[in-house]
Amino acid sequence: VQLQASGGGLVPAGDSLRLSCAASGRLVSAYTVGWFRQAPGKEREFVAAIRWSTTRTFYADSVKGRFTISRDNAKNTVFLQMNTLKPEDTAVYYCAARSMARGGSSRLDYEYKYWGQGTLVTVSS
Repeated sequence: VQLQASGGGLVPAGDSLRLSCAASGRLVSAYTVGWFRQAPGKEREFVAAIRWSTTRTFYADSVKGRFTISRDNAKNTVFLQMNTLKPEDTAVYYCAARSMARGGSSRLDYEYKYWGQGTLVTVSS
């Protein structure tokens, strides 16, 4: 699976952005796709994930109610709609994919085998 993340940028606090993660290669319907982020000087953290076949979603508490993860089956793309952005949302955002046949938690980055290159989101105060 190859992943291409895009959509980052510089926005003022309170604004919105939509990130995209285009997937190619193996049949993505058998995968869970997640978004993680890493702020300067901090560890990478889970943001959201979606099981492709069931569209079941998972969110970190810090983004619940503000971010929405979804997928477009025809475009093989996962979106992360980010609303009411805060300066603490500033980070490099990565999309990643893991097989749903694999056990473990979709909230843990080491459970993901495939990673995109990251897109920078900067929220100014």
